[in-house]
Order: sequence, then structure tokens, then C-alpha cells
Amino acid sequence: MDLFETARKHALRNALLHGSASAGAVMGKVVAEAPDAKKDMKVLGEQVAKAIAEVNALSSEQIAREAAAYPEEEKPAEGPHKLRLQNAVEGKVVTRFLPEPNGFLHIGHAKAAWLSRQAADDWNGRCLLRFDDTNPEKEEQEYVDAIASDAEWLGLEFDAKPTFTSDLMPQLYKYAEKLVSEGNAYLCTCIVETVRANRESQKECACRGKDASANLDAWQKMKTGGFDEGQAILRLKGDMKSLNSVMRDPTLFRIIGAKHYLQGDKYHAWPTYDFEVSISDSLNGVTHALRSKEYELRDELYYRIIELAGLAKPFVYDFARLNIKGTVLSKRFLKPLIDEGKVMGWDDPRLPTIRGLRRRGILPAAIKKFALSQGLGKVESEPTWETLLVDNRRMLDAVAERYFFVSSPVEVIVEGVPANYTRVVELPKHPKEEKGKRNIRAGTVFFISGADAKEMEAGTVFRLKELYNVKVKQRSGEKIVAEFAGVELLPNTRKLQWVPGEKNEHLACKLLVPGDLLKEDGSFNEDSLKTISGYCEKDCGRLKEGSVVQLERTGFARLDDEKTMTFVLGC
Repeated sequence: MDLFETARKHALRNALLHGSASAGAVMGKVVAEAPDAKKDMKVLGEQVAKAIAEVNALSSEQIAREAAAYPEEEKPAEGPHKLRLQNAVEGKVVTRFLPEPNGFLHIGHAKAAWLSRQAADDWNGRCLLRFDDTNPEKEEQEYVDAIASDAEWLGLEFDAKPTFTSDLMPQLYKYAEKLVSEGNAYLCTCIVETVRANRESQKECACRGKDASANLDAWQKMKTGGFDEGQAILRLKGDMKSLNSVMRDPTLFRIIGAKHYLQGDKYHAWPTYDFEVSISDSLNGVTHALRSKEYELRDELYYRIIELAGLAKPFVYDFARLNIKGTVLSKRFLKPLIDEGKVMGWDDPRLPTIRGLRRRGILPAAIKKFALSQGLGKVESEPTWETLLVDNRRMLDAVAERYFFVSSPVEVIVEGVPANYTRVVELPKHPKEEKGKRNIRAGTVFFISGADAKEMEAGTVFRLKELYNVKVKQRSGEKIVAEFAGVELLPNTRKLQWVPGEKNEHLACKLLVPGDLLKEDGSFNEDSLKTISGYCEKDCGRLKEGSVVQLERTGFARLDDEKTMTFVLGC
């Protein structure tokens, strides 16, 4: 095996993907393909450095052309794979996505939705969307609209019009009354502290001994507003001695005085999640109910309620809740950050909300792949954002236009440039796809990145990418004076992005760089959003808000505000 040739192959692939090759990335690929190369790290480093220097001196067209000689090895296509569902019948499976309209969707919801959609598709079944809206205190039409919009953007399709659990209130009341009349539920007027203490000590309260007739009367009073909020609850006659505390006479209905966004003041007694989800699933014909593992102890109650109601039982599947390192998916944590102004809103690019991911430049297809990759397993894991971003970058690479960007710009004045090299340079917007050209005026004054400029000493030769070589004569403050050093590619010469120095030939812009929302100790990271200022090509002014491009040697970025030329970097 030719070590240099292997290094050059991976340098070309890496440069094609990111604009220039990175030593760390290339080294890792070489070692993965040729483990024996680690025996002499000095030789390995020399060969990788040599290959990178050669490749980074090439034009983007040359890189694309030469990389084509080393196509990525295609993995054999996987055969059809169905999610394993107990007692699933082809064409009969019905799943559901059950969001509560009390906030915006996040990537954990996307996992639940895509798994339910995939389970239905695998068995040629149906997937339903039902809004879980039986808590008037927290739910709003704004969130219904936002959830529907985000689901559409994700590409989620459902097999019927959306339904609302609150529209099922008459049926929910009917089955509650059935439980009461058959002696399986009772109305409790104990104060909250007493209910809690009795459940902890596994002790039955006095209300449990009332007969069905008295409970029915009290239930009617509860339904029609005869009790104030907190005065009464409807409880299941469970098992106060059960090791599963969920089964110790759980609450089925409680009184909520708030006005419902959809039902208004029509109802006073509202069902708990445990009651409404079980009855509603069965009424909707759901055969397989997928939900996160946090509800696992409640499965016993789910089945018990359906059994007492005399309805068909769906199969419940509990999968591992999605956790991502460096952030949190709980609305209880995210909402205070928004209310306190610590983040910009539900679409802040640091947040794991669908709107935050969209603003960051994450593609729906990447979210879907990430969500489905988690599967129905119960084993807890904590992937990093990079797991999602790797696939997103791969998808973007095929479509994103390329542009030059320099951060903390430093002026470079080049002397002795032949007249025929001060011209408009025409460059492709993409190294492989036909996406048109971009034009950059190349005079004798340029801006390069401040980080690159720091390494420039008198005598240093570097190449202005796609243009020519220059040699540094002197550096004075934030200005470099250099001289023209020819057009031929020189070995071991750094190739730098640049923008024209003339005032009207570049655009001032800034990049918002989202980082981890949380510190290692779980507290809010005050430095989770950084800003980088710089200049970009004039042609970036033609981009529309929402466009995702690759700023070469910087990364993929989404244009967040075309008026201020603000990009979000980190997709």
C-alpha cells in the first residue's frame, strides 16, 4: 500500500466536503484504512502533511476532478426491515402521535412521531394525529397551529384529519360514569395532603367506602360545577397495597376552572392523562401505542382502565426517552430561559426545538434519520449534536453553494500584480453540481482572516485561493504589505480564502455560533451563543433568508437575516 496515495485520497475527499483538508480528519481516515501506519507516526505525519499541502493548493475544480477518481465505497443496500410489533397484522396497524398543545415541538417529539409513522408504514397501516388537550390551564390555539406547522415542515403526514381529545369529552364522561356505577371509581373530597399521605402509607381514605349511588350523585355534581376547583376528584378503586404506587387509587378526573381554548366553559371536570389516553386510544382504534419509557410504570393503569371500560386494548410500546448531551428537552426547563430573556425565543438556534433546529439549518431529512436511528429500544443513551450534524452536513454538501468568508479581517495590499491579473474572477457555486457561477473582483487589495494573518511573517508565501501566490514583505498593525509571487501552484503553500478590499466589493456580515445550552453541571451556559464578525463575498447579497451555504473553511451556515447579513453557523 502506498501511504502517500492513501493520505492524498482522503485529503481530496475531506477538501471536497469542507473546502480544504484537515490534518486530524485525514489522519483518522488513513489509520482506519491502514492500521499498521500507526507503527511509525513520524512517517505517517509527514505523508499526511505532504498530501494535505498538495491538495489544499489545488483549485476547487481540480479537487472535484481528482476526488472523482476515489469514489466513496457504497455500502450494500439493506433489505426491508419492519419495526417489530406484537400481534401486528398487515394493513391493520393503527398508531398515533399525541402532542399536547402547551409548547413547541422538540426533537424528542420528532422521535415519537417518526417512530409511530414508521411503524404504521412498515405494516401498511395508519398513523393518526390527536392533540392531547385536556388541561385548559396550559393549552392554547397558538401551540396547535405551531405543532401542525412544524409537523408539516418535518414531512410528517397523517392518515386522517387531526382530532382533539377535548372533542371526546362526552364519551370520556360516559366511561367515567360506567366505572362509578359499577363500583370501580369513587368521588374523593379529601384535601391534597391527605390523599398524598394515604397513598404513601398505602391507606384507604374514608371516601372509598361510599356506595355507587352516592358516588354517582357526587359525580353529577362535579360535572356540573357543584364543586370548586380542588374540592373533589374522581379516583379509580385500584390497589392501595400495590408495589406500583401508580395503582394506589389514582386520580381520573379533577376540576379545572380555566377556560379551554377550544371548548370554552363547557366542562368543569377534566380527565387526567392516564384516563383520557387509554380511553381515547381505544375509541380511535389505535392498535399500537408508542410512548417514551417515562410512562412505563403507568402501563398497568392504562390497561386496567381499558379493561374496566370494556374496550379493546392497544399494545403499548415504551421506548427510551431521547436525551442529547449539552441540552435538555423539558419544556419546564426551556420556558423559563425564554421568559427570562436568556435565549431569543422558541426558535433560538441553541434550543432542541424543531424551530430552533430549522433556524440552525438542520434539514428535515436529517432529523428523520436521527430520530429513526434511535429505534424502539429501551436502553438509555445520550448522543451528542454531532451525531445529527454529520448526516446533515453530508446532505447539505450535495446542494449548498460555496462562498468565501473571512473573520476578523486583516487588509492585504499586493504590489507588482500584472495588469491582466486584476480582473473579475468567475468561480463555481458548487464544485460538482451545476449551480451557476459567482463573480469576485480581484484587484490589488484584499482581506484575509485575522487568524491566518497572525501567522504571516516577512518572507511567508501563501496563495489567494483560485487566484495567485503572494509573498509577505512586511506587517504593520492590522495591515500586510505583500508582493505578487506568480501563478503556478507551489508545494507546501497555504491556500487562503479572501474577499476584495474595495469597499463595495464585499459585505460586512456576522455569524451566530450556537454551542451547548448547558454546562457540565446542568446549569445554563451563558457563553452558549458566540458572534463572529467578518466580510463575505458581494454575491452573498443575492441570497434569500433561509438559504444554507458553505462558507469555505468555516462551515455550513444558514442566512438568518438578509438585511443585516447575519448567518447561523453550526449545521
